[in-house]
Amino acid sequence: MKKRPQSRQERWLVVLDKVPQAMYPAAFLKWVLIGSVIGILSGSASAIFLKSLDFVTGERISHPWLLFFLPFGGALVSLLYMKYGGNAGKGNNLILESIQNGKESIPLRMAPLVLFGSLVTHLFGGSAGREGTAVQMGGSLAEWFGKIIKINAEDRRILLMCGISGGFGSIFGTPLAGTVFGLEVVAFGMMKYQALIPCFVASIVGDLVASKLWNVHHVHYSAGIIPELSFIVLIKVVIAAILFGLTARLFSELTHFLKKWFTNMFANPVVKSVVGGVSVIALVYIAGTRDYLGLGIPLAEDSFQGDVSPFAFLWKLLFTALTLGTGFQGGEVTPLFVIGATLGHTLGNLLAVSVPFLAALGFIAVFSGAANTPIACFIMGIELFGSEGAIYMFVACIVSYMFSGHSGIYTSQQIGTGKSKLYNIPQGTTLAEWGQLRKTSRSQKRK
Repeated sequence: MKKRPQSRQERWLVVLDKVPQAMYPAAFLKWVLIGSVIGILSGSASAIFLKSLDFVTGERISHPWLLFFLPFGGALVSLLYMKYGGNAGKGNNLILESIQNGKESIPLRMAPLVLFGSLVTHLFGGSAGREGTAVQMGGSLAEWFGKIIKINAEDRRILLMCGISGGFGSIFGTPLAGTVFGLEVVAFGMMKYQALIPCFVASIVGDLVASKLWNVHHVHYSAGIIPELSFIVLIKVVIAAILFGLTARLFSELTHFLKKWFTNMFANPVVKSVVGGVSVIALVYIAGTRDYLGLGIPLAEDSFQGDVSPFAFLWKLLFTALTLGTGFQGGEVTPLFVIGATLGHTLGNLLAVSVPFLAALGFIAVFSGAANTPIACFIMGIELFGSEGAIYMFVACIVSYMFSGHSGIYTSQQIGTGKSKLYNIPQGTTLAEWGQLRKTSRSQKRK
């Protein structure tokens, strides 16, 4: 009698029955231990960076003349990257590419280089953030540890995601958002749940190490009184979220444009950074204030409990795009928080909605659109502002994510699933590749 073919479910059950049950707790323990080590490394690195960042920021504020050394500081960092950086100059994109295809190795020297480069940027007044530094340090330290324990190619990808989560969670004090960010940022629309436990362990341990062991304190904000859920307020939140998404797109595309333009104009990175430093100094005098230098934390605080210029978000956007576009080191996320909070402050007055409430939504939503990580940003909102406005936060993050289009601050980020069926985007296409395809398509249409 001929045996009836097995169904797919039956075949999987046969395979699972052959797997020793002891492997499951062993794998769990393995990743708890590895994630803990990455958390300790990335949390310690973030703490050292944050304490150093507080010091150099204080020095810059106390000695305003340091701003005039910005071109020389940028030149020094660019020179170091030229001589010793190698592929570390790719920054966060190198880590994303290594997770996606595993072709390039992440050098350990990336950690001290980006740490020094970011501190120089902030000491002399460049407008930049801190997440890029934390993620790059976490990724390079994770790679180094992976080489020590001789981890295989597949596990290496998970290890690098742990480095991202550990760095992100510890630098902002948001371990849950850090967990999801490490999963979500590699390819939007797709998450590798196999890395969920390792990323969570790395993020929570990193945060605990930074806050408890190193006594790092994070800035706290208040969203004020959250409006009751209503159709009118929801419509206003959607309108604001559309503007948050468009602002995120403007920031991403302007930063990438400036990087390409300055590189074409000044092939030597040292010269490019000198010109960039001079340009930032000129912009300070055009704006008539130094409020937009550095992280911009005071601007964010004023957005929640004070008053800011209606166009503060645009000034901060220009300062940051120019700083990063001319080769200075640092992240984009904290400036994006500031851009979002100040824009939310402006829109709160225009839309007749609680200003601190809309500043809180802008804080997370602009970042959501620029990084294409709506779930991580939603969770961050709950960690920072509480769960009372969760529905509004979720709406703001997903609408901003949709309206930022297929753009973002990380050009090597893959498009797992497109944001709209109007675009036939092959799975795995990076944002850089998609941008080039669109450019080629426009050129062909003109002909």
